[in-house]
Amino acid sequence: QGQLVESGGGLVQAGDSLTLSCAASGRPFSIYQMGWFRQAPGKEREPVASIVWTAGSTYYADSVKGRFTISKDNTKKTMYLQMNNLRPEDTALYYCAFRPSIYASYNFWGQGTQVTVSS
Repeated sequence: QGQLVESGGGLVQAGDSLTLSCAASGRPFSIYQMGWFRQAPGKEREPVASIVWTAGSTYYADSVKGRFTISKDNTKKTMYLQMNNLRPEDTALYYCAFRPSIYASYNFWGQGTQVTVSS
């Protein structure tokens, strides 16, 4: 069956950049929207950015707007998150997820990739 495979996390210093990738293998479901979420220690999971697959519309959390850029490759069914000027508060476990329709919740998740930003 299909799955989401994340990569690109790591340990960086404040001000550095990272690019996260999320590849959707297989096609058990149609993708309406894909998004990046993160969960920091002691915090609840929060949305970071998302993209509507067909239209390409993008959405960003206020905390990352101007620093992060979400994009996609339709042929590879891969989503990217370019993260610039990283801050220690960006430290979290980052997940990619998708929902098959506008009426559905984000119920399909990857395993997560750790991003750690030192000051």
